[in-house]
Amino acid sequence: MEDCIFCKIIQGEISSDFIYESDTVVAFNDVNPIAPVHILIIPRVHIASMNDINSDNSMIIADMVAVAVEIAKDKGIEKDGYKLLIRTGKNGGQEVSHIHLHLIGGAPLHEDIHSL
Repeated sequence: MEDCIFCKIIQGEISSDFIYESDTVVAFNDVNPIAPVHILIIPRVHIASMNDINSDNSMIIADMVAVAVEIAKDKGIEKDGYKLLIRTGKNGGQEVSHIHLHLIGGAPLHEDIHSL
């Protein structure tokens, strides 16, 4: 999509240091982290939200989760724990209409839903 910030990052129009990249997904640090480790994992193909997941593209979710687990291990947060979060739609708190998985950890997380 032309106005999607994540598509622009993937296409190199906006600079970002990828922590991970493959043929299907990329990962980079969140610009507004809420924890010591706060990384976004996004598909290279534009998928607006979870509502657009179907049998043709559902494997992208598995790729995103596998990458999140790999990064959690690389960052040394797998033993103490971390949170994986996908927001969907306005009421779900989705701010960018390009599906993205938050990997959040490195410190105790509060259960306050409004802080996420």
